[in-house]
Amino acid sequence: MRHTDRSREESGSPGDRAVVLDLGVPARGTAWRSPGEYWEGLGRAAAQLPAPAAVLDLDALRWNTQDMVRRAGGVPLRVASKSIRVRAVLEALLRVPGFAGVFAFTLPEALWLADRCSDVMVGYPSVDRRALARLLNDDALAARITLMIDDASQLDLIDSIVPAVRRLPLRVCLDADASWQAPLLGFIGTRRSPLHSLQDALMLGRHIAARPGFRLVGLMMYEGQVAGVGDNVPGAGPMNRVMRWVQRRSMAELTERRGAIVHGLREATDLEFVNGGGTGSIEATAADPAVTEITAGSGLFAGHLFDNYRAFSPAPAAAVALDVVRRPAPGIATALGGGWIASGPPGHSREPQVAWPPGLRLLPREGAGEVQTPLAGAAAAALRPGDRVWLRHAKSGELSERVNEFHVVNGGAVTATVPTYRGEGKAFL
Repeated sequence: MRHTDRSREESGSPGDRAVVLDLGVPARGTAWRSPGEYWEGLGRAAAQLPAPAAVLDLDALRWNTQDMVRRAGGVPLRVASKSIRVRAVLEALLRVPGFAGVFAFTLPEALWLADRCSDVMVGYPSVDRRALARLLNDDALAARITLMIDDASQLDLIDSIVPAVRRLPLRVCLDADASWQAPLLGFIGTRRSPLHSLQDALMLGRHIAARPGFRLVGLMMYEGQVAGVGDNVPGAGPMNRVMRWVQRRSMAELTERRGAIVHGLREATDLEFVNGGGTGSIEATAADPAVTEITAGSGLFAGHLFDNYRAFSPAPAAAVALDVVRRPAPGIATALGGGWIASGPPGHSREPQVAWPPGLRLLPREGAGEVQTPLAGAAAAALRPGDRVWLRHAKSGELSERVNEFHVVNGGAVTATVPTYRGEGKAFL
């Protein structure tokens, strides 16, 4: 990036909300590889901040950003906003060569982001009539936003709000199912689109291409069974081997089926993009010749779920410091708040992970609570009210939704503060 961007980032004060982050320069070091140095350094930088103190380590975020670009091997990355939920970070990523466009969660979020981003795809079909009416009556927004479609009835709903004859054609992307219908094992993947077979995808794709008021510009197929499931989980050797086999077989099947769908759709329309992947599947998705872009976001802040992959080792860029406020027993220290649980199957993998100090664990019958998080273990006896513990969350979005701002730590000091969506007064799904 330009030197002026870096100068603004590093001279920003903690209260400067217009700060420009430069994620395009190399990380100055890899302090996170020495946990004591890393977490104690973050602790010193955040010592005067009130808890919960959410921080982003700039070098760690730079490392993750550029490692994802490296893993993509030249295939553009579309950033998944739900895993970030900090507009300053999204905009900084879009200035990095290798990133292009935003993958938004909902249409209201996309409308907000499109004020400052020229390419926003909505990841899920929208039936929000108010948001659709705004989109359909604003040609500038309609040129920047692409809607997701997997059923003709979704098109009917749009036409019922503003008929095709009264608007410009709307950009839409076809969402086809990327799950694997495995022999013996059955369905493996995520329950998303009803369009699994080549025939079903082409039938709806051709219908969209021929229907007035719509322009089919893209195809998305998300291989969640590869992108979102770790293959190197500690203590799960046999299951890791099964997962690697499943992922190899499912990617082979998907590559063939996705290629056939793309070929058929290109006979009906000029596709601008073919989207696939996620943080955990960047290499495998990039190897598919039909894919023109990869969506990824979770590996940037790097929640602890993403420690469990063989292909990459992200730096723990985002974390939150909580205050110890009480000692209910000699071997237990209790932190205020912290129970921000990630989505997915309930279990320990969705709980926050105690990152520092070492030797702390959640209580199995209480876990991380909405109002308090009791911690046991060897380190608990030394903790006193006013001390701090650092937590990493399983994904990333749950932390951003719970705090108003992230404090950016650079060179051992807080050099900027950036608001989350919540800090900007936005509460999107």
